[in-house]
Amino acid sequence: MKRARYAVLLIAVIAVGGLWYLISRGFSARTPPSSAEAFVARHLRRLAVPRGVKDLKNPVALTPEVLHEGMEHFADHCAFCHGVDGSGQTQVGRGLYPPTPDMRIAATQQMSDGEIYTVIRNGVRFTGMPAFGQDSDEPDLDSWKLVLFIRHLPEMKPEEIEHMESMLPKSPMELQQQEEIQKFLSGEDKPH
Repeated sequence: MKRARYAVLLIAVIAVGGLWYLISRGFSARTPPSSAEAFVARHLRRLAVPRGVKDLKNPVALTPEVLHEGMEHFADHCAFCHGVDGSGQTQVGRGLYPPTPDMRIAATQQMSDGEIYTVIRNGVRFTGMPAFGQDSDEPDLDSWKLVLFIRHLPEMKPEEIEHMESMLPKSPMELQQQEEIQKFLSGEDKPH
């Protein structure tokens, strides 16, 4: 009975200490995560992957065409947060809490294909990672192609990064500016 009281007391002290820590730091996304928060975030990502998924094998064979399709998909759907090089060093990626991970480093590259696929398809709660995959029992081949591209990120060459930057979606304002530049260069905007 005495041990149970000590256990309850210890849990209460830890809870009060944790609450005090959170209140003293605040909940700003600008504050870098503590090592404890980073630990929890990494484990949340692991918890987002159901049992048995780790051993899933990628049904898509790696070819230059598939890698290019994965690159296009990444540029269109992922680079906004993860950056064209997978570093996570974008305005949005740095502003998320926890920050967007660098997908080129071991923490991501050591995940199994099934784990990466599941994170893409289902997202991760309490992070900025949304669910992108199809909501069906059928394999999502676009997400599997992204897995292959994510595996390629550590080997990206500067010309590939430059090519990806040209694939990034344009905002309406960027499209309008581009159109105005083309009109100017072609002489269409000159007064008659």
